[in-house]
Amino acid sequence: MDSWLNYHHLYYFKVIAQEGSIARASDKLRLGQPTLSAQLKTLESKLGVPLFERKHRKLILTESGRMALKYADEIFRTGSELVEVLQDRRQPDRIHVELGALDSIPKHLISRLVKAAHEVAECTVTLLEGTTQDLTRELLAHRVDLILTNHPHQVSGESQLRSKKIIEYPIQVYAHPKFKHLRDGFPGSLSGVPTILPTAHSRLRFELDHYFETQKIHPLVVAETQDTALQKILGVDGLGVVPLPELAAASLVKSKELIELGKLKGVTESIYLISGKRKIENPVSEALLRDFRI
Repeated sequence: MDSWLNYHHLYYFKVIAQEGSIARASDKLRLGQPTLSAQLKTLESKLGVPLFERKHRKLILTESGRMALKYADEIFRTGSELVEVLQDRRQPDRIHVELGALDSIPKHLISRLVKAAHEVAECTVTLLEGTTQDLTRELLAHRVDLILTNHPHQVSGESQLRSKKIIEYPIQVYAHPKFKHLRDGFPGSLSGVPTILPTAHSRLRFELDHYFETQKIHPLVVAETQDTALQKILGVDGLGVVPLPELAAASLVKSKELIELGKLKGVTESIYLISGKRKIENPVSEALLRDFRI
């Protein structure tokens, strides 16, 4: 069986996936719908898997289709890059890396990961944010190379994921200097005090709620957000006290915009770097998973 891939067929598939229907793709490509349908069937036969399923007269990418689209995008992006390189319009050999991160991941950690990627090789980094569920789905579909998350994944020999803890840090409570008096009697002094917390689905929120319950502390929750940067802004504005890792608050403590009230004993947060197993590995993401740590 001929193993060569027909790139015309692959391009037609890419356009159909982008347009969402053979009719719209036919208009864009200026090809008849029967011809385009036949080309798609030929590609599916060649690959040995269905790329679309039909639901309510709509074409929906299968799991294999999503993977094929990821590779098709990369193939044609590389083709465009080749033309530009040969015409001296850009520098060659730049690897593309897709990184995903939760909103709750401190931005300085993301920045350090991006810097580490550029130390591995000349590359272009795309940053995405989302929920753990969404980012994991993108990872398994090979649309993202690595994700930063505070949710540990169950990784076994049969798992499609690989995971590494890159840091575990204690959680401390920070606040505008006007809350300085809360240092006396800490942590009991937090009862009834305006407090900014992560949202309920956060693992850190679970740890905080458990701590407050066992210590019989009843904070007054005035804001909830997964975005660590927003938590710090609200804290600096004096809206309430905010539990944060020391690394996240260090610069604001140095500038005296926030003060440390005390450490929540036993409350920690871990950050994990997770990748999906692939037949063709991205060399930059492989190096980061192997070597990156705080």
